Formats: sequence, structure tokens, C-alpha cells
Amino acid sequence: MIKSFLPILDWLPQYKKSQLQGDLYAGLTVGVLLIPQGMAYALIAGLPPVYGLYASLVPQLIYAIFGTSRQLSVGPVAMDSLLVATGVSVLAVEGTEAYLTYAILLALFMGLAQLLLGILRMGFITHLLSRPVISGFTSAAALIIGVNQLKYVLNVPINKGAQMSQLLTQIVDQISETHVLSVLLALGAFLVMKSVKKINKKIPGALLVVVLGILLVKSLDLEASGVSIVKEIPAGLPAFIVPDFSWEMLQKLLPLAMTIAVVAFMEAYSVAKALEAKCRDHKVRPNQEMMALGLANVVGSFFQGYPVTGGFSRSAVNHDAGAKTPLAMFISAALVALTLLFLTPVFYHLPYAVLAAIIMSAVVSLIDFKYARELWRTYKVEFALWLATLVTTLQWGMVEGIVSGIVLSILILLFRAANPHMAVLGRVKGMTEFRNVKRFQAVETWRHLLIVRIDAPFAFVNIQTIKEKILTEVNQREGELTHVICNAASVAYMDATGVLGLRDLMQSLAEKNIQLLFAEVIGPVRDAMARNHLINLGKEQVFFLTTEDAVNFCTSENFENKNAELAVQHNLDKSNDL
Repeated sequence: MIKSFLPILDWLPQYKKSQLQGDLYAGLTVGVLLIPQGMAYALIAGLPPVYGLYASLVPQLIYAIFGTSRQLSVGPVAMDSLLVATGVSVLAVEGTEAYLTYAILLALFMGLAQLLLGILRMGFITHLLSRPVISGFTSAAALIIGVNQLKYVLNVPINKGAQMSQLLTQIVDQISETHVLSVLLALGAFLVMKSVKKINKKIPGALLVVVLGILLVKSLDLEASGVSIVKEIPAGLPAFIVPDFSWEMLQKLLPLAMTIAVVAFMEAYSVAKALEAKCRDHKVRPNQEMMALGLANVVGSFFQGYPVTGGFSRSAVNHDAGAKTPLAMFISAALVALTLLFLTPVFYHLPYAVLAAIIMSAVVSLIDFKYARELWRTYKVEFALWLATLVTTLQWGMVEGIVSGIVLSILILLFRAANPHMAVLGRVKGMTEFRNVKRFQAVETWRHLLIVRIDAPFAFVNIQTIKEKILTEVNQREGELTHVICNAASVAYMDATGVLGLRDLMQSLAEKNIQLLFAEVIGPVRDAMARNHLINLGKEQVFFLTTEDAVNFCTSENFENKNAELAVQHNLDKSNDL
């Protein structure tokens, strides 16, 4: 029980000396990557760069203790940083003490929400986010993040935002004020990172451009030429604070906190599961992951951290560099701590344009137009869902985008559930198999028989549609039919409304002197029919083990004279274990 809540007690006692080399190299590699990334992502959130380092320190340690993934790298990420900026900028002005307070409180509330969801075993809620919604949302978020960085690339005064139209309008208005030298620095950094990645993915391109940028600014005195730099970064580890909040603050931040909690968990869990599939040496547990991320954010907020989650790129680097256990996260955190203690003066001449280039390079991979083309080719409705999520996120904001995507997904699901697939069947000639008469021409049918396959449960959302479709087919053969055979192999369950609808269908057929028979019914559905007295088993045979048995019964010349009671008992005995 203790090990399930503290996974560190599972892997640490079994730690092997052979794992240390991989963990050490991976920890140092991710730490080196995390320093410039953390500072850059803090800019997206509208915070001073040092808060990106704060958020990279304590949350890693907490997750390493409570998390179930061996390679997930927890810290600031681009998407959640933009969500922070989007939500907090409505409540306070960027750069003020109130803005900083709200960002830290957001981490606290988000963490508490994740912790509660994990305790309640609600990890499954990420299933509400379908792949088209995730892809459309992340693609839009990446575009918004990239456009927001043009403020630093162009070195012009642009207000950050989450609405693409407003951002583009500001950029067009300010384009004449572009600082060419800053643009060249950003472009050069971007090209260097792309080139380095092609040469060797293990080379930390982000750290390389940070070093080059600092050297260029300092040696050529580019600050005097108008290049914006980070300047003073406070040295020392983050101080322990108790966030001061009120009920009013909670009401303001709770909707945003819940949104980020779900999005952040979805992001981290998808990465963790992908790494689990590659390594196959550990099991990622969703509810424990939710609690681990929640604790990382809650404890991190007491050390001036803003919302964090598992990052795509850093986790991939962590795995590729050879990480075997969460010890790599302790090493990464130690490197961040050393930077805060001794190396912050080094970053004084770091140009904002280089940090912007790091961000833009990182988010390019999130723009997934390839998947959109695939959806257009294969699933037009899913493409429409992707496009709606993308456009809504770009035009109205991040929260509106993800919420609209979830709502549309549920509506599409309900529409499909309310309009289930049904097929009129015929017997393949020379065989005992039955297939859709619209798809197979060489099938045998009977004038007095209608065979219908229903590929959905009998439920409130679809029972009226099922009944109407069957009656429509019956009316087209008015006066000819004696039996309707329902192939119910795909009927998984029957709810109370389904019972009423099926009873009404049977009565409507009886008024036309047509009997409804059932084939391949699974046990729970047959039991539900019996409990609700839909079928009087003592008087007539209605259940058949196969559709072939039902057809043979109805096409037999003397089926009226068969002993119904014995036949019913025989078929029930054969199908008891279905």
C-alpha cells in the first residue's frame, strides 16, 4: 500500500550500479536543456525568467518521489505557460506583484484539483479529449505561442494575448519599428538549433545558442545597439512562502485551474504511456500520476513555482540519453539548483531574441497539419472537429478552444449513438453466414422474413431510432412478413428506456401479426428481457443460438407444430454461458 503511494520505495531499494551511468548522463543533459527552456517558458507565462528555474527545481523532486514514470521530465512547458498568461492577464497586469501572486496561486489550485481528481480515481477524464481535439488545440496553441514571441524577435511593444487576430493586428501596426539586429539574432539562433539537431540530436542546441548569444551581446556591446537582454537574475534558491489567497481569488482562478489541470495531465500522461511502451520495465498508473503531478504543483507553489507538467521534448531527451530511473530527475534538479546559486550572473547579457528562438524552435513540432490532412482524407467529421477546435482556440482563446472541442466531441458521440448502424441481412448462398444485403449481392432472402442486425445497445439515446427503422422496413413489406429476426450479437446492454421501446416495438409488430425473434443474444441482455417480462419463455420460442437456427425455425414447413417449451429449454441450455 505504501509503495503504491510512494513509488520511490519500489525502484530505489532495487537500484543497480549499472543504471547510474545512464541516469547521470540523462540528468545532466536534461538539466542543461531545462535551464534555457525554463527561462524561455517563463517569458511565455509573462513572468521573469528566474521563475522558470524555480518551477524547474522543486516539482521535479516531488514527482521523482511520487510519480510512476521512470523517464518523464516534469517542469515548465510551452502550452501550460501560455494558458497561465491567458488566464492571469485578465486578472492582473503583467509585471506586477498581483500578476506573480496569481500565477503562483494558479499552481496551488491546479495542483489541489489534480490531487483531488487522483484521489477520486478520475484519471479517465482525459478520455474526453479525443485525438482530433488534442491535435487542433496543440496546433493552435503552438501558433499562438510562436506569434507571441515575435514581440522579442522584432523587439517591438506588443501586448501578449491568446487571440490570433489581435496579435496579428498589433504586429502589422508595429512592423515598421522592427529592430533588425534582434531579428538576425533570433534567426541565427533558430538556424543553429536546427542544424545542430540534424548533425547530432544529443548536442544541446538550446544551451549552445544561449552561450553564443551571451558572448555576442557582451563582446560586441549589442545592448547599446538596442538589443533587449535579460539583465539581473536574482541569485539563490527560491524562498519558502505560503501563498496568500482569498475566497474571491479561488473563484476567479478555479475554472482556469481545472482546465490546466486536465490539459497538463493529458499532456504528461500521454508522454508517460509512450515511454512506458518503449521501455516495458514499469507500469504507469493514471491516478497515481494525477496525484504526483498535483503534489508537484502544490509543493512547487510554496517555493514560488508556477504550473508545471511533463514535457514532450525533455522527456524524449531524457529517455534517449539513457535515463533508467527517476534518479535522473534528482540530478537535473541539482544542476538547476547550482545554476540558481552560482551561475545567474552569467545570464545577464542573454538576449530575449535568443530565448524567443528557443521557444519557437520547440513549439514547431506541435503544429500537426500532417494529421489534419490524414483526417481530411479518411474522416471528414473528425477533420471538422479538428478545424473547429483550431479556429476556436485561435480566435477566442485557449480555454474556449479546449472546452468547445470537448463539447463538440460529446455531441458527435451522442449523434452517432443516437443513429446506430443497422443492417438488413441475407444468407450467403451455400453457407450459414449472414451479411448486409447492401454490401453483398449473392445472398438469400425470404419474403416472409426480415433479418435485422443492430450494432448498438438498446438505450435511451437510440431506441426510438431503432424502432422506427425496423417499422419502416416492415411497412415496406406490408402483408408479407410473419417474422422479424433481430441479430443482437452487438447489443451489449439494455437500459430502462430501451425496455420500454422494445416492448412498444413488439406490440406494434404483434398488431400486424408479426412475431419478433432474437438470435445470438448475450446473457445479460436476455436476463434483462426476462426480468422485465418482455418474453414469456413458457409459451413460445424467441431466443436462438445463431441466426441460422432462427431462419431454419421460421422456414420449416411445420414449425407451428414444434414443441415450443422443449425448444426454448434446449436453446437456453446451449447459451447459458454467453
